[in-house]
Amino acid sequence: MKGKPTRKAPEIVIRDGAPVAVILDIDEYEEILERQEDAEDLRVLEEMREKPLQFRKLDDFLKEAGNV
Repeated sequence: MKGKPTRKAPEIVIRDGAPVAVILDIDEYEEILERQEDAEDLRVLEEMREKPLQFRKLDDFLKEAGNV
């Protein structure tokens, strides 16, 4: 029976008696990166929500963006 693959426990690299690095399963590492990106997106969204909404004409926006 095939199930979800088990993850290996992180391995801690010790140098001179102190932890200096961690070896993670690649899937776990990618999940950490994804969560970090999600947290950053939420932070940016919260900042955007604190600012008042500003509306402008589409033509003005396109001129400013250099698309017209």
